[in-house]
Amino acid sequence: MPTAPKQVSLDWNPTIGLIAGVDEAGRGPLAGPVFAAAVILDDLQPIKGLADSKVLTAAKRARLFDEIRAKALCCSIAQASPEEIDRINILQATMLAMQRAVTGLRLRPALVRVDGNRVPVLSMAAEAIVKGDAKVQAISAASILAKVARDLFCEQMHESYPQYGFAKHKGYSTREHLAALKAHGASPWHRRSFAPVRDCPHAPSTPLPPEGAQPPRDGPSPAGEVCVDVTINPLA
Repeated sequence: MPTAPKQVSLDWNPTIGLIAGVDEAGRGPLAGPVFAAAVILDDLQPIKGLADSKVLTAAKRARLFDEIRAKALCCSIAQASPEEIDRINILQATMLAMQRAVTGLRLRPALVRVDGNRVPVLSMAAEAIVKGDAKVQAISAASILAKVARDLFCEQMHESYPQYGFAKHKGYSTREHLAALKAHGASPWHRRSFAPVRDCPHAPSTPLPPEGAQPPRDGPSPAGEVCVDVTINPLA
């Protein structure tokens, strides 16, 4: 009996070169940055279980987060701040975060595959793939990195502003979150251009901090950009 053919990885094409996958996390929430990640996988170190981050449990995402960082040729996680979202809109801020993630890669890809139907402005070829996080392993890996990084960031926001419940709802417009907005007004992490925040009667009660300012309690800077190659693969 002939053996079944092996599936060829989508993350390397000898006629093209290195291929990076890119995805985002956090376009819909009312608070916090939008995150993006870019990943170039290593064909010699396959990672089992890669999938769209939304269909994975939190525990599995956490395990894969560490494995991707250990085995990928290189990977980068970036963000665009709430202030940037309000200034240029969420779509353009997402493109900016993706651009930062690709720019932060230690290795330059020849081709970038992006989940969705739009691509950021890049200095190399790029293509959009609808539902790419379920079709292309490098995009799946990027979706996991972006999702886990943003969830961890939301836990930091919760430490600074526990009254909003960021650790639980991750900034999405749940009933609990909307009730907290009405009771406490908007925090410096909230996106003022989003209707539930903009229309909140107490939203002006907590003014936005100046560009680059630190939040009033210990925690990540509300305006700080993160764009870092997080590769720890000693073979890369």
